[in-house]
Amino acid sequence: QLQASGGGLVQAGGSLRLSCAASGRTSNYAMAWFRQAPGKEREFVGGRKGGVIYYADSVKGRFTISRDSAKNLVYLQMNSLKPEDTAVYYCAAGTPILSTMRTHSAYHYWGQGTQVTVSS
Repeated sequence: QLQASGGGLVQAGGSLRLSCAASGRTSNYAMAWFRQAPGKEREFVGGRKGGVIYYADSVKGRFTISRDSAKNLVYLQMNSLKPEDTAVYYCAAGTPILSTMRTHSAYHYWGQGTQVTVSS
């Protein structure tokens, strides 16, 4: 249902754009990005439900979520990357209410994850 791509290795200060291809019913769901670094819990990065977009404080002002509904694609543009952004990034789809947008258990469908590594 979800296919994430676009990860890679980048130097600190650089940019990457992740893509998530949605298919089937997930194309109409709220979409979000989470990440998980080694030894850490999966954390919310940003999400979009209708016209409402939330970002984690740690990425606000650096990351941007956008959606191409015609192509069923969701993007995560990541600028000014920092080494602490290194993680496996997952896209997720579901039907959370606004108050649960940041909760990974609110999402029913997950992509396979794409590795982002930021070198210092």
